[in-house]
Amino acid sequence: MQGMYKTGRAGDRQSRSMTTTTDAPVRFDTKIAVLLREDLETWQRLNVTAFLVSGLGPELPEVIGEPYADADGTPYLPMFRQPVLVFEGTKETLAAAHARALSRSLPRALFTADLFTTGNDRDNRAAVRAVGKDRLDLVGLAVYGPRNAVDKVLKGARMHP
Repeated sequence: MQGMYKTGRAGDRQSRSMTTTTDAPVRFDTKIAVLLREDLETWQRLNVTAFLVSGLGPELPEVIGEPYADADGTPYLPMFRQPVLVFEGTKETLAAAHARALSRSLPRALFTADLFTTGNDRDNRAAVRAVGKDRLDLVGLAVYGPRNAVDKVLKGARMHP
């Protein structure tokens, strides 16, 4: 059975197919990936991952699946339609991945070390705005796009343990 999903930026959508069978796993043409700096504490890894992926749905509605409901009909919010893969790497790996994501114009979200010291969204945006892209102290990066492009962005990173 062939299912169609829309991918790309809102307003610039293109068809992507997803092949499914009852026995075979679903293989997506796109990838959602988070890259974390390897020296983060556990609570920071979780916090950064949650913040990073929260930026994808509003800008890329095609990454969101249908709402859930249990057998009693209790509704639940929709979630991503595909897995989020989490990677880790050095500060240098993150900087290189950031540069590659920018050069490929892939949708991305970032988290800098400065955001651990702010307490709200306004101050978060101001902290990022205060630093040029080549001097950002990156601790996390989320990227979405065609699977092969995301793989190239993540070159040198390893799967999170």
